[in-house]
Amino acid sequence: MISKAMSYAKLSGLHPIYGLYTGFVPLFVYAIFGSSRQLAVGPVALVSLLVSNVLGGIVNPSSELYTELAILLALMVGILECLMGLLRLGWLIRFISHSVISGFTTASAIVIGLSQIKYFLGYNVTRSSKIIPLIESIIAGADEGKSNKRLRFLRASGPLTAVVLGTIFVKIFHPPAISVVGEIPQGLPKFSIPQGFEHLMSLVPTAALITGVAILESVGIAKALAAKNGYELDSNKELFGLGIANICGSFFSSYPATGSFSRSAVNHESGAKTGLSGIIMGIIIGSALLFMTPLFTDIPQCALAAIVISAVTGLVDYEEAIFLWSIDKKDFFLWAITFITTLVFGIEIGVLVGVAFSLAFVIHESANPHIAVLGRLPGTTVYRNTLQYPEAYTYNGIVVVRIDAPIYFANISYIKDRLREYELNLPSSNKGLDVGRVYFVILEMSPVTYIDSSAVQALKDLHQEYKARHIQIAIANPNQQVHLLLSRSGIIDLIGAGWCFVRVHDAVHVCLQHVQNSSSNALKLAVQASGELSDSVSTPKPEKQHRKYYGFFKNLWKARDYAHADGEVQPLLRQNLV
Repeated sequence: MISKAMSYAKLSGLHPIYGLYTGFVPLFVYAIFGSSRQLAVGPVALVSLLVSNVLGGIVNPSSELYTELAILLALMVGILECLMGLLRLGWLIRFISHSVISGFTTASAIVIGLSQIKYFLGYNVTRSSKIIPLIESIIAGADEGKSNKRLRFLRASGPLTAVVLGTIFVKIFHPPAISVVGEIPQGLPKFSIPQGFEHLMSLVPTAALITGVAILESVGIAKALAAKNGYELDSNKELFGLGIANICGSFFSSYPATGSFSRSAVNHESGAKTGLSGIIMGIIIGSALLFMTPLFTDIPQCALAAIVISAVTGLVDYEEAIFLWSIDKKDFFLWAITFITTLVFGIEIGVLVGVAFSLAFVIHESANPHIAVLGRLPGTTVYRNTLQYPEAYTYNGIVVVRIDAPIYFANISYIKDRLREYELNLPSSNKGLDVGRVYFVILEMSPVTYIDSSAVQALKDLHQEYKARHIQIAIANPNQQVHLLLSRSGIIDLIGAGWCFVRVHDAVHVCLQHVQNSSSNALKLAVQASGELSDSVSTPKPEKQHRKYYGFFKNLWKARDYAHADGEVQPLLRQNLV
């Protein structure tokens, strides 16, 4: 924990002591206000890179203002987290898909690793969150690195050098080619009010981004650990706990802290069951600040860089990309576009592009919901998707449609278009009399959880269109809330209470009865008309016979109270639901 805290502080462009400060006060505060029993709070690689990338473009990292702005960021992040927790806005993060997170963290891990390679090469590398400037800087400095040949082997083996062995080596040999941490202040952090409020507005986007990343990392880890340990975790309380930890930490010289995956996993594997583990970790860091900082003076910079690279190696999630390619090409596209934009254009642009594409996919799926034509499974009264169950059969003149989404202003046009398609392009039916067209459209509404006012008006318009074309709408199995709204809006009265059913099978049964009765009446009319033709000198026009034949179907749309002859038909929706 101590070595990682110092390493992440260096990654953020701060003095290593601020990593220890960030791993001290927030731990105690989170143990009191946080809800996770295993989450380890402190500095992490991803947030450190964000701090370095943003503040490096505002002020020189060696200036005092740089440190002040990093501490101010902790205060701003804490306030945002507290507000989100109090207003219960944690659900907003759900719109960022796992594919975006994986692509973002993979690209960030590569950028972090390249940014630390300077401690092994022996020359400076441009500070950037974009891969192209980093690679250009590494290539451009190659000649400079070749000129200094002393102890190149030790620099190259930095990732394998333990902090203790590296420190001992530096203390004994004092090699000039290996840079060290330097003097670290001894003692606990003092209370101070964050400074640099004149730069507040320029830090707001970064604070929001860090808050989002912190929530994704911390809440995700905390929920996973809570599930493994058999207790419930309140996401909003977790946000509030993280916010309070950052706010308090900012008054004791810490930069933004969040939950660490690796340290939390160690807590879990060690059998931690309460927040006492965090308090013990805080006591250890406090003891190090009080008594051990002189020992940290000769820690090689390459050792800290090796720790960072070792930590971010696990973030390179190429296996996720392979898995997404084999499962869902859309999610793979999200992963790839986030990964590429993060590498090329930087972390902020990468996150924004990934979130934008995630929202675009969500909106597209919502505006184009799945709609299925249902058929009856042989030997049952169960109706299922005919594409999923090819053996399911439909009835001529009747289309049963299931809408698998809430109906609202964004998708009602798509739903109406699909219903018109079913009317024009008749599904392949194999049961019942061949009537040549659709006369009944049954809407199976059990998956519909919500209908808004725009959808209500669109359904009224659809009813009028259908009525003009002699098509009757029937509604099957709406839930209580949807049925209540349909009743209050007048749709139930408009289509007729007799056309609202509990089961799809009941609706199909009634529609079949109408078709059969009307067909038999049409047959009698045809026989009578043929007798009249034998006594008539002139032959009536075919159009008149056609109108007489379908005249009986027109009477169906005037009927509102149909008496069911079959005792198996379930009663209509109870009026007390309205």
